[in-house]
Parts: sequence; C-alpha cells; structure tokens
Amino acid sequence: MIKKLPKSQIEIQISVPAEELEKFLDLAAEELSKDLKIDGFRPGKAPRKIVEQKVGSEKVLAHAAEKAVKKSYVDSIVKNKIEAVGEPQITITKIAPGNDLEYKAVVAVMPKITLGNYRKQTKLIAKSKPEETKPEEIQKELEHLQKSRAKLITVSREAKKGDHVEIDFEVLADGKEIEGGKSKNHPLTIGENYFIPGFEENLIGMKEKDEREFDLDFPKSYHKKDLAGKPARFKVKMNLVQEKELPEIDDEFTKGLGQFESLENLKSSIKEGLEIERKKKNEAKWQNDVMEKITSDCQVEIPDVLLDAELEKMLSEFEGNIASMGMNLDQYLGNIKKTREEIKKSWEDSAVKRIKAALALQEIAKLENINPESAEIEEEMNKTLAYFKTQGDMEKNVDMERLYNYVKSVLINQKVFEFLESL
Repeated sequence: MIKKLPKSQIEIQISVPAEELEKFLDLAAEELSKDLKIDGFRPGKAPRKIVEQKVGSEKVLAHAAEKAVKKSYVDSIVKNKIEAVGEPQITITKIAPGNDLEYKAVVAVMPKITLGNYRKQTKLIAKSKPEETKPEEIQKELEHLQKSRAKLITVSREAKKGDHVEIDFEVLADGKEIEGGKSKNHPLTIGENYFIPGFEENLIGMKEKDEREFDLDFPKSYHKKDLAGKPARFKVKMNLVQEKELPEIDDEFTKGLGQFESLENLKSSIKEGLEIERKKKNEAKWQNDVMEKITSDCQVEIPDVLLDAELEKMLSEFEGNIASMGMNLDQYLGNIKKTREEIKKSWEDSAVKRIKAALALQEIAKLENINPESAEIEEEMNKTLAYFKTQGDMEKNVDMERLYNYVKSVLINQKVFEFLESL
C-alpha cells in the first residue's frame, strides 16, 4: 500500500513473506559464519542453527531483515514505477521468526509540478535587442591589451598614479598585527584600488627605500567583520618603483599578438567578441525572465532532500568560484563569520527557484514531446570527451552513463527554450 505524505513524500507498506525471509536467514547465517571459527566447519559453511547458537538468533534475524528490506524496497520501487529521491527512512513494524517481515518506507519522490499557461506567459516576455557596440568599448579593450603588454622601467623618482611598485607592509589594529596583515615585496599598481580606500594614495610621492606610516579606517562594509569600520595603522616601505611604458596601438602592435594582420582586423575581432558576449547575456536574461514568469504561479511541493541536494550543489559551485580567486571556502567563511549551514540557509530562496525552473523545463519537454535525437546526444558527448582529452583527463575515468544523462538534459533544456522562443 502506498500513502501520500506532505512535501512530496510517500509511505510504502511492504511485506516479505515468511518463506521468502527463510532464504535471507540462510544467507545471513552464511555471511556471519565467515567471520566465525567453528570446529568442523570451514568459514561460511556452518549450518544456520549452529551459527544462531554462536551469535544469537536475534543477530541472524536482524542481518536477514536488513538484506530482505534492501531487496524488497528496490523491487517495490521498480514495480510501482516510483521516482524516489534520496534514501528511504525504514521502520520495521513486525519481525519474528516464522512470520512475515513487515515494514514501512518513507521516501521523497520527484515532485509533480502543475504549470499555468506557459505558452501565454512566455509571449508576455519580450526579448530586447542587444545594443550596438560603441567605438569606446572597442577602444577600452584595445587599451586593456596595451596595458597587458606594457614594459616596466625602473625609475628613481617619486611614485605616482599608474606606477607599478613593490612594497613591504604591515597592518596594526589595536596595536597588534592583524591576520594576513604583513607582506614582503608585494606588487601593485597605484590607482587600481585593490587595497582599502586611501592606502594607494599614501604611496604617491614615495621613492625607493622610503618608509611611511599612516592611519586609515577599514570600510564599514569590509569582508572581515572584526575589522569593519575599525581604525588601523599602516607601515610601508617602498622597495621598487617602475613606470609602465605602453606600446603604440598600431599595425605593428597588432602583429605582435600573433593572430591579426592589421589593427582594423583586431578591431573587427574585438567587436565580434563583444557582440557575441552581449548576445549571450541578452539570451540568458530572457531565459531567466521567462522562467521567473512561468514558475511564478506553478504548484509544486519540494521535498527537503531535493532542496538539500540543490544547496550542496550551489555550495560546490561557490567553492569553485572562491578557489579561482585564490581562496578556500573555510577561509572565506571565517572572514565573513558564517558557517556552511548559515550560508546555505541564506540561499534557500534561490535554490527553490532553481529547482522550480528545472522541474518546469522537464514538464514542458514532456507536454510538448521535446526530445533530442540519439545522434545529437552522441555528437555532444564526443565533443565533451574530446575536451576532456585536451585537459589531460582520460576517457576511461569518465562515467559515461552520467555524461549521457547530463548531455541529454542540457539538450532538452536548449530545445525547450528554442520552442518557447518560437511561440
């Protein structure tokens, strides 16, 4: 018997007949006897009655029940075509020698989502046309390339804005050095404002070997809460002052990049790249707006296990982003004085939106009979495998079933958005 529970959970009542339980009792005794030394019998070969005398019939029955529950639960899930999510909570309600084994399993199931008129809702969201690329945007990218290829010339003059410098510094709060508040030969460009406001301005006018002390307040929004808004003393020694010699932006500079024949060719490439990026952002915004609209009035109960899994996924993604900035997650959490559980709690609304969007896309694909062809899936899988090889990852380390399901899911989502856009 299957009973529906709140939050997309079900309770299944399952019974294992006594005669079937006998097979599991024999198997349990065989497994337990492998760890026993019983005179006259090889490991795993002692009769069940002797094993029960050695370890107790209750232990054999408990071991048998565990195995019987595992098999009968899976059989029930498959037979009833239940899309279970996560592990079940098992409660044995009847267990005794010579009797049927009875238990109930409470498990979350993939939630059913009820959508509104998603076709009409999609039509209400207009896709804006990407703005034209402005000449100043192209110039900004050119200047970025120019700065990245600047030559550093050591000078003996006073440091000024735009100079590359190397400094020793020490930061004291309440007369004590703060954590991570000391560095030697630290490189920075004056004016890029990687330090707190006022720090880089105090470096202007310093020459090589000059030393300077000054006081500044940490911003109230500083990421380390114990320092936010607090006054601190900064001790700095200037070790090196270098000015940046920028190359001329001309055909010669362009050829030095190795891919372009002329400056005009480079400008065209930059313009194309900016337009592609703008188009992607525009597409992503439209997709997000559409899903916000479609899921705004959908009906769905999200089980806790699905929410927890999504929050763990978000945490893993965030950890990767933090790592790309040279920090680890624990260090970051320490700085903001939060635990993993607290930060996940703050993401719950976002996680619910992500789950609703994923379920809505699946439901639309089902209702509109949207499915990628096998050849499409295979083609995308081959592209992914080829990329793995370029990254040094061997194909044998790839879970092919997981890759197949991932690629299929991505293609379905793409096709759903293509369908919605065509309405």
